Amino acid sequence: MTHTHTDTHADADTDADTAVTRAAIDVTTAGLPAWLDPVAQAARSVRPQQLSRFLPPESGAGRQSAVLILFGDGPRGPELLLMERSGTLRSHPGQPSFPGGSLDPEDGDQATTGPLRAALREAEEETGLDPRGVQLFGVLPRLYIPVSSFVVTPVLGWWRAPSPVGVVDPAETARVFTVPVADLTDPANRATAVHPSGHSGPAFLVESALVWGFTAGVIDRILHYAGWERPWDRARQVPLDWRA
Repeated sequence: MTHTHTDTHADADTDADTAVTRAAIDVTTAGLPAWLDPVAQAARSVRPQQLSRFLPPESGAGRQSAVLILFGDGPRGPELLLMERSGTLRSHPGQPSFPGGSLDPEDGDQATTGPLRAALREAEEETGLDPRGVQLFGVLPRLYIPVSSFVVTPVLGWWRAPSPVGVVDPAETARVFTVPVADLTDPANRATAVHPSGHSGPAFLVESALVWGFTAGVIDRILHYAGWERPWDRARQVPLDWRA
């Protein structure tokens, strides 16, 4: 079992919102369902190079951000929470993604608990998720998205007490949905996405969506290192357009 704990006491006159932001943040595997054990174990040992060839600049440059990779137990078994970005956004319009975004100053230290708070805060802002029902159980190595200069910390969560979710701001989010892990591992739903620029990577055709790019890459690596991956046809290609 891994267990880390950071506790910052808010001053008595601090308002409720700030108190929540500065509350204790736990990352623990205690009480996780057994099916999540392989993911937790992989998170403890996986190296950045095993997740992506795009790693944060050694100079420290880049926009610090975090995403919440939230596993729940749905009607068809284990599932992941995803959202589809609004088609009007300048960055990655219409693309399915994990909830997440840039770190704010009130999130705290970007090297320790800042990404944890940012992942939960952004998920609440984008999907209406109640963060009190989420148990954080792992943190993956920081990765890099060159096209937007984001340095991303993937934060793993267990949806211990599910809450209603949906679109909070249509200007940012087109829809919020869950995907059964069984659909993500189904070879019939897998392909290689090919961008006109020449870049290619794993993709998933699930819930009337094409999941590709950073999100698909992280899901692909989680499935692989958790031992959930099933053989699939990597020669099956899905073309992307220039706007993607």
